[in-house]
Amino acid sequence: MIEEKADIISPESDQIVDWENPPTLEDLKQDLTEATSSHSAHEVEVDTWLNALNGNQVIKAKKGRSKIVPKLIRKQAEWRYSSLSDPFLNTDELFNTYPRTFEDKANASQNGQVLNYQFSSKLNKTKFIDEYVRTGVDEGTVVIKLGWEYADETIEVPVPDFEFQQTPDAGQIHQQLHGMMQQSPEQFQTEVPPEMQQAHQMTMQGGVPVVPVQVGSHMEEQTKIVRNQPTIDVCDYRNVVIDPTCKGDLDRAEFIIYSFDTSMSELEKDGRYINLDHVNLESGSALAQEDHSIEDDSNFTFKDKPRKKIVAYEYWGYWDINDTGVVEPIVATWIGDTLIRMEENPFPDKKLPFVLVQYLPKRNSVYGEPDGVLIEDNQKIVGAVTRGMIDIIGRSANGQVGSRKDALDTVNARKFKNGEDYTFNSNVDPRQAFHMGTYPEIPNSAMNMLSLQNNEAESLTGVKAFSSGISGAALGDTATGIRSALDATSKRELGILRRLANGITQVGRKIISMNAEFLDDQEIIRITNDEMVEINRDDLGGDYDIKLSISTPEEDNQRAEQLAFMLQTMGNSMPQDMSQMILADIAKLRNMPTLAHKIENFQPQPDPMQQQKVQLEMQLLQAQIANETAKAQENQVDVGLKQAKTVTEEAKARAMHSGADLQDLDFVSKESGVDDVNQEERMKLGHQQAMEQKEFDRRKDLDSKTFDAMLNKESEVPQQYPGL
Repeated sequence: MIEEKADIISPESDQIVDWENPPTLEDLKQDLTEATSSHSAHEVEVDTWLNALNGNQVIKAKKGRSKIVPKLIRKQAEWRYSSLSDPFLNTDELFNTYPRTFEDKANASQNGQVLNYQFSSKLNKTKFIDEYVRTGVDEGTVVIKLGWEYADETIEVPVPDFEFQQTPDAGQIHQQLHGMMQQSPEQFQTEVPPEMQQAHQMTMQGGVPVVPVQVGSHMEEQTKIVRNQPTIDVCDYRNVVIDPTCKGDLDRAEFIIYSFDTSMSELEKDGRYINLDHVNLESGSALAQEDHSIEDDSNFTFKDKPRKKIVAYEYWGYWDINDTGVVEPIVATWIGDTLIRMEENPFPDKKLPFVLVQYLPKRNSVYGEPDGVLIEDNQKIVGAVTRGMIDIIGRSANGQVGSRKDALDTVNARKFKNGEDYTFNSNVDPRQAFHMGTYPEIPNSAMNMLSLQNNEAESLTGVKAFSSGISGAALGDTATGIRSALDATSKRELGILRRLANGITQVGRKIISMNAEFLDDQEIIRITNDEMVEINRDDLGGDYDIKLSISTPEEDNQRAEQLAFMLQTMGNSMPQDMSQMILADIAKLRNMPTLAHKIENFQPQPDPMQQQKVQLEMQLLQAQIANETAKAQENQVDVGLKQAKTVTEEAKARAMHSGADLQDLDFVSKESGVDDVNQEERMKLGHQQAMEQKEFDRRKDLDSKTFDAMLNKESEVPQQYPGL
């Protein structure tokens, strides 16, 4: 229940709000009156479709003739229910939220967790989806109304009392808290208890570590939230009046009027309504409202005032409340001739809190059509042929035995009736005297007509039931023909499924906006059995893309087969982690989430023998590498030694060549006499060099003696001339 935001003036006043230009009750009822004709026409159409669905056809037959009405439409609908609801119910995660920017990734994931939690725990998802799908299949149009329910209670709880003591040993704890406060202030505010936060603040101010110590407790009144969740209802088509000028687009509708059953007790408990003491219970009773449908057709009514059922009309629309020429979203509620609520639209998106889904859309119409529109004539033809066949069989004298009057006398006729042995007259052939009635054969034309109508009905709706209406034979007895027929069927169903999924997506967007507005700050929501996610209201208002996770068993099976083929094709060449990914996806598509989780988290345990073998192989490889490295180093040393030997050998070779050359030269010199001349010249040259060396030594000694003499003279000068 949403808290009222309008400014109420007085319950007895004609105006219950202080707007410049508030609508009157007559204005609101005028919109209801003007839209009634269009709504009534749609109501008549839906009633006709539902009568055909349930086999409520008036048969004007003679006495004793069959009046059976086969439920061909219902048979097609029963096949459609499960195929459309299963994609929504075969997954635990109905919504997937994707961020518009990378900064919104965490918040988008958090919104998805909240949505899936609300649909799984707070809302009855199975009941809602079944009613949602069945309403669309049966009536052709689904109108969903969203709201918010809030309830709390005041309880007394024990609150601990703390005193703060100085503890020098707690310095390390406060250092950790200080680091958390600087690095993640939000985590510090949410995870650290309030008393510890206060102790840390006192520590920072005083400089001495302080810790809280509980010294007692006291009782304190606190408000406990009982319910704080969205509501979602599939409306009765007879109780929703839509603006007929919106041309099929609900966002362009200027108003929607919704009537609902209530009581004075429920209105008082709600807390949003005023003027309840002015309500006339007789004029507002459910039986007095002709345009409102009562779910319970019984005439039972409560006599006491608090429980007596009354009908309230809720007007959601737009009005120029400020007299500026610009309309604003409002909501107003009345019972009979008493206006009990008027305020601005309390929802954050400021739109009408309704979602409309068309099963088979009609151009420029806000309402859709069911499959029954397509096969209504086929059902009538099947009914006529079936009744004729039943009349043929029902009017036959099956099992009755007749005999000729002259075949038996009185005594034997009595024995014949009693089942005893009897005798017959000799002048009568017994094969002609007795006749037993049997069911007549049904003409083949009747069976062909039934088969033709069933085939045509399945072709119109795209539903393949037990009859052979949809097959590849119509397109050729080939694999391509069969595939084309099945593809056409799946595409027809997928088109309907997309429209239903789009409606659920709109519901999710509206609930996200309401979560951002009405969820309490830091409300703890249980997401899984062992995980608690803390939701901050500021993190719920982002603009996110919502994608609905839907699938069909046929599509899942096809994808699983493709992945299996991929896994089989790659074989042992695929890494182990990639194989696990593909196997986990196959398990998810086969609707085995537990197995998929186990495959994703599976870590193979190594075989001890195999592990030891691998270690030994690694050691062997390391030893081989070390051996090869040593050989390489030895080869490098050998290369240096060989290079040194090469230089030595080259020097020896040069010396040998030089010696050989000298010997050759000496031999030639001796043979030619040049050697003696050269020897004499070498002797002369040696004598001359010796003489030059002696002359150099003599001059050197002379210079040395002259230098010493000069030094001695300089040292004697101060003695001869003391005054110098």
